[in-house]
Amino acid sequence: MSPRTMATSKTTPQKNNSDSHSGNYAIVEASGTQVWLEENRYYDLDRIHANINETISLEKVLLLNDGDGLKIGKPFVENANVKLKILSHRRGKKIIVYKMRPKKKTRRKNGHRQELTRVVVESISKNSKAPSSETTKESQPSKKTTTKVKKDSKVDRSET
Repeated sequence: MSPRTMATSKTTPQKNNSDSHSGNYAIVEASGTQVWLEENRYYDLDRIHANINETISLEKVLLLNDGDGLKIGKPFVENANVKLKILSHRRGKKIIVYKMRPKKKTRRKNGHRQELTRVVVESISKNSKAPSSETTKESQPSKKTTTKVKKDSKVDRSET
């Protein structure tokens, strides 16, 4: 095709029915940041204090897409969790921090490597069972009610 025919022919992009995020995914809060996680993928998160090959669960799920539809938490999705398996503990790429005060001959050069944990997402799920109201009522201590009695200033004490 010549450039002239390409410019004159009108083509609309074909809409692909399968999104690039067709599988289960979730946005979770981990290490103070929000992370988009998909199943069977590995991610480098800030250091998580757990042993290698240990499975941990994240309950702070902000958004969940599990095939049934999109669920947005207020602030977290109830009964949703993401299971992660810890693969290794690593260190990130070195970052050079160079500070200089002009005209003062003051220079300071530091390096920093972030401590990271490489994890793989094993499952993203939403448990359908909610905690029953009976167990929450039993676990809460009962409140004692007391009534306040006001002292009457016009009490005649001579009769006693």
